[in-house]
Amino acid sequence: MPQIPDLIHLAIPAFILLLVLEVVADAYMRRDLYQVKDTAASLTMGLGNVFIGLVAKGMVLAVFTFVHKFAIFKIGYTWWAWALIFFADDFSYYWFHRVSHECRFFWASHVVHHSSQRYNLGTALRQTWTGTLMSWIFWLWLPLVGFPPLMILTMQAVSLLYQFWIHTEIVRHMGPLEAVMNTPSHHRVHHGVNEKYLDRNHAGILIIWDRMFGTYEPEVEKPVYGLTKNINTYNPLRIAFQEWLDIWNDARTAPTWRLKMRYVFGKPGWKEERKASA
Repeated sequence: MPQIPDLIHLAIPAFILLLVLEVVADAYMRRDLYQVKDTAASLTMGLGNVFIGLVAKGMVLAVFTFVHKFAIFKIGYTWWAWALIFFADDFSYYWFHRVSHECRFFWASHVVHHSSQRYNLGTALRQTWTGTLMSWIFWLWLPLVGFPPLMILTMQAVSLLYQFWIHTEIVRHMGPLEAVMNTPSHHRVHHGVNEKYLDRNHAGILIIWDRMFGTYEPEVEKPVYGLTKNINTYNPLRIAFQEWLDIWNDARTAPTWRLKMRYVFGKPGWKEERKASA
């Protein structure tokens, strides 16, 4: 089994360098893309994600390795296997990302990434502290088909590396590439809370899945970033756990088990209409 380095850890210096370059470009263009406390919160969330990932990725690798024992096909580290897993991983990411916007249980982790009201390379580093513990289930079919576990984790890292640079307002449109690739323009739409932009453009690397499954929306009006109801805090603990706390409070006070489950697994933002007491 080949030993494949952790690409995310290796890329951290490049992340920092590109972020600094964008800050310099922003100061020159006077776009006001950055705010000190917001960026500090994003970097703190990113560092927490890296440290938690050291444990969580070990757990995921163990699960994938166990499932791989029952693989339907024997797929090795051949060039065509890398080509296949590129599409298989991106397809899995699309559905993970889409469900993370449509199911509150997964949104509770993913909301962290959307909690900034700014859109810059710092926002790309604002990552969940809990998501890695659950997101792996969307990739569980890959080791069962026969893809080696380290190949899966490597392609996941490649996808995350690609998605870093699209968190920018400096790059506007990319011509013909917009038809196939996920670009800054497409991803700005995804982060917008404009009504027409909500729950759109869930792509990882390829925008083709959104076009195929009806969740594509082009960038027309300027996006407004953040959440439909912003939490207005730079506290990393609140950013990481506020939605989990809200889920607990909603489920705890719901009068029936059906409503409790809907608060946990229903669409984010859903509230039942409670009758006022006489």
